Amino acid sequence: MSRFFDTKIEFLKGVGPQKAALLNQELGIFTYGDLVQHYPFRYEDRSKFFKIRDLHQDLENVQIIAKVMRVELVGTGKRRLVAHVEDETGEMEMTWFKGIQWIQKKLPPGAVYIFFGKPAQFGRKWSIAHPEMEPLSQSAEKRNSFQPVYSTTEKLRARFLDSRGISKIMEQLIQVCLPHIQETLPQNLLQQFQLIGKQDAVREIHFPTDPARLQRARKRLKFEEFFFLQLRLLKMKVTRTEKYRGQLLENTELLKDFYENHIPFELTGAQKRVIREAYQDMKSGKQMNRLIQGDVGSGKTMVAFICMLIAISSGAQACLMAPTEILANQHFEGLKEYADMMGISIALLTGSVKKSARKGIHEGLESGELKILIGTHALLEDVVQFQNLGLAIVDEQHRFGVAQRAKLWAKNENFYPHVLVMTATPIPRTLAMTLYGDLDVSVIDELPAGRKPIQTVHRYDKDRLKVFGFINQEVQKGRQVYIVYPLIEESDKLNLKNLMDGYESIARAFPQYPLSIVHGAMKADAKDYEMQRFVKGETKIMVATTVIEVGVNVPNASVMVIENAERFGLSQLHQLRGRVGRGAEQSYCILMSKYELSKDSRVRLETMVRTNDGFEIADVDLKLRGPGDLMGTQQSGITDLLIADLSKDAPILTLARDAAQQVLANDPNLSQPENAPILRQVRQQKKSAVNWSRIS
Repeated sequence: MSRFFDTKIEFLKGVGPQKAALLNQELGIFTYGDLVQHYPFRYEDRSKFFKIRDLHQDLENVQIIAKVMRVELVGTGKRRLVAHVEDETGEMEMTWFKGIQWIQKKLPPGAVYIFFGKPAQFGRKWSIAHPEMEPLSQSAEKRNSFQPVYSTTEKLRARFLDSRGISKIMEQLIQVCLPHIQETLPQNLLQQFQLIGKQDAVREIHFPTDPARLQRARKRLKFEEFFFLQLRLLKMKVTRTEKYRGQLLENTELLKDFYENHIPFELTGAQKRVIREAYQDMKSGKQMNRLIQGDVGSGKTMVAFICMLIAISSGAQACLMAPTEILANQHFEGLKEYADMMGISIALLTGSVKKSARKGIHEGLESGELKILIGTHALLEDVVQFQNLGLAIVDEQHRFGVAQRAKLWAKNENFYPHVLVMTATPIPRTLAMTLYGDLDVSVIDELPAGRKPIQTVHRYDKDRLKVFGFINQEVQKGRQVYIVYPLIEESDKLNLKNLMDGYESIARAFPQYPLSIVHGAMKADAKDYEMQRFVKGETKIMVATTVIEVGVNVPNASVMVIENAERFGLSQLHQLRGRVGRGAEQSYCILMSKYELSKDSRVRLETMVRTNDGFEIADVDLKLRGPGDLMGTQQSGITDLLIADLSKDAPILTLARDAAQQVLANDPNLSQPENAPILRQVRQQKKSAVNWSRIS
C-alpha cells in the first residue's frame, strides 16, 4: 500500500484528534492502513425485522421498527434514560446509562427508528439496553442488509465508537482509499487460484453485497496474508541454504561400529528415515537447520546421538542444550552409557557443576579432546569455547529465547554449526509450516517396538477411593506412581487441590509407602535428591507439580494421576502422560476432575481418553486455543495474522505456500515483470522482520 495509508486517522472525516487518541490507545489503530485492516469479526443479516409481540428469551440480537412515544430520565443519582416505543403489536423500552444528553436530543416523540440489540425481559416488559439506532427514512435509502460487526471496547462505546460508529468511519475511509489500493498479486496467480482483485476484496470485506462475494473477499485476503508470510519464510530458507556453508560431516565409521556392535535395540523405520534426512544435510556442504518432531518416547535422543557420531567421525564436536538441569542430567545419563561403550568423551555443564570441574571441561573443549557436551544455557557463556563445533542440538526449542540460541550458533568461527532442533510437543502441520516454515521438518511418527499404548481414563472426585485402590494394586505389583497437582500453595481465586494438601492426603491414604515431593519452588539440589530417590525406587509415589512435565525417565512408573486435569492445556496433559509408558508393562493415566466442566475442558479430557496420537491432540489444541497461546509470546510476531486463522484455514495456507514455492522456483529474485506487484509489496512490508532462519 502507498504512502497514502500512512496518513494519521485524525485527518479522516468524522474522527478528529480526540477519537483518534482513543482508537490509538484502545485498538492500536494509528493510520489509514491500520484502520482499513481492522476487519469485521462477523456479519449480521439486517434484512429481518421482529415485531415486539414475537420477542422471546432465546433470541440474540433483533431489529425492530418502532415509534418513540415518550422519553424520561429515571432514578436518582446515577440516572438512566428510558425511551418508551411501540409498533402495531405492542410496547417496549429502550434504555441508556451513558451518553444520555446526546441521545435524548435525537429522540423526539413521534420519530420512527430502527432499533437493534439484545432483548431482555423484566416482568412482562421487554427492554434493550444501549441499542444501535438509526432513523427509518435515512436507513431505507442506502440500507445494506448484511452488516459488518467490528471489535470495540467499553471506552470506545462510551464515545459512540461502537460497531456501528466504527462502520460509519469505515464508510468514509473506503470511499477515499479505494483508488489508492494497489494490486499485490500478479494476474496469473489471481486466475490460477480464482481470486478477486484487492480493491474488490477490501470493499466486500467491509461492506459485502451478499454472502457469496463476502466468501470470495475473505479467501482473497487470507490467501494474500499467508502468501507473503510463506514467501518471507521460504526466501529465508533459500538465503540460508545458498549463503551459509556447513561443515562436510560425512564419515560414518563410528555409526557403523555403533550399529554393528553396540546398539541395544532395533531402530524404528521412522528413526532410520530421519537419520537419513539429517545425514543428507550434514554431507551437503550447506548448513543443516532441521526440526525433529517426535512424540514423547519416540526415540529422538537416539537419533540425536547417531547424528553426533557422524559429526565426531568427521573430526567435529557436538553439543546438546536442554531447558532444565533435570532434562540435561537425563540426557547426559542416557548418552553417557552409549558414549562410554564407544570410548567417546562426554561431559555435563549446568549451573550446578563446580568451578574445579568446569576448568577441565573448558580445556577439553578447546583442545578438541572432549567430543560431546550436554548442558543447559550454561553452554552459552563466553568462556565455553569449542575447538570445532559441528553439530548443535537443542531440545524443547521453544523454551529458549531467540537471542540465547543465536549465541550458540556463533561458537564456530569458520562454519555455522549444523542445527537439530528437537521437540516433544507435536506441532500441527499448519503451525509448523508457519512457525518453522524456514526449517526442514522431520517427523518420527512411530513408537519403538514393545511399547504398549497408555490407557487413559477420566474419573471424578467421587471416584477417589476406587482410584486409591487401583494405585495400591499397582504399587503392590512393584510399580511406581506420579500424582500431579496444578498449584503449590492455596489460591483464593482457584478452587484447586493444592500440592501440600494433596501430599498430606496421599500420606494418610498410603502410610505404608515412602513418598517423594517435587515442586518448582524447591532448591535444585533438594529437587534432584527427591527425583533420585524416586528413580532408584526408594519412594513409590511422587507427588509433584508440572516440573516433571519434562523430567526423569523412570521405566518402572506405570501410573500417572493428574488432579484437576481440567485446569491443564492439552499439550501439557499429553506431556505429563508421557512420563509413564516407558517400560514394557501396561501403563495408565487417570485424569481427575470436578463434575462441572466447561465445554472446552470436556473436549480436552475426551480427546486425551480417545487418543495417544500427539499430532491429533495438537490439532485439537490448536482449534481450542489458537496459535499464539500454543507457542507463547516469543513467536507471536510470526502468527500476528489479521484475518487468516491457522486453526481453520489450513487449505488456504497450503495453497498459498504452494504458490510462494512456485513463484520463487521460477523467479527467485522476483525480477520478472509479472511479479512486480509482489516485489513492490515485499519492499513495503516492515523492514524489521526478524530472520528466524538464522536463529532457528
